[in-house]
Amino acid sequence: MLASLTGTLVGVGLGYGLIALINAFTPAILMGTAELPTLWLLPLAEELGLTIETSGGMTPTIGSHALLLQMTTNLVHNAIVHNLHGQGAVWVTTSVHPETVVLTVENTGEKHAPQLVSTLVEPFRRGTERIRTDHAGVGLGLAIVKSITRAHDGALTLTPRPAGELRVTVQLPAAPPQTGR
Repeated sequence: MLASLTGTLVGVGLGYGLIALINAFTPAILMGTAELPTLWLLPLAEELGLTIETSGGMTPTIGSHALLLQMTTNLVHNAIVHNLHGQGAVWVTTSVHPETVVLTVENTGEKHAPQLVSTLVEPFRRGTERIRTDHAGVGLGLAIVKSITRAHDGALTLTPRPAGELRVTVQLPAAPPQTGR
């Protein structure tokens, strides 16, 4: 698993410095990690005429805060730039289940065939008819999300939304309950 993440991170120019972060897994709150990129990217969303809604509560997991932040930033950025500019929306939701915490990022946009959606996590892969802007990137965002999710023993699911674009779901192990001393 570490080799897979290392290969992807080095392959995209992030270097070996992040490998130390993987070994420094600490308690993290996924909702807090989801709120920061939403705030950072709000000016871009507003520039493109999009709305962003967040919901959910505390979602404790164990992991690298820096990598979880990068994962969430990539997901929110993708949801913004691959959207219906001037009339689209992005929804960022967290939830807690008995064994997992879940981050879901959904957006409006073009309809995609399930066959295309399943390939979007491959490095440098982009939908052939996806909306392109100066902010669209080169197709590494979801590949990095996939590697970070795997490094955290999680699962990544991409589903085309019936109305168009994507629902991306990341499931991570829930942090064990804190016990008082």
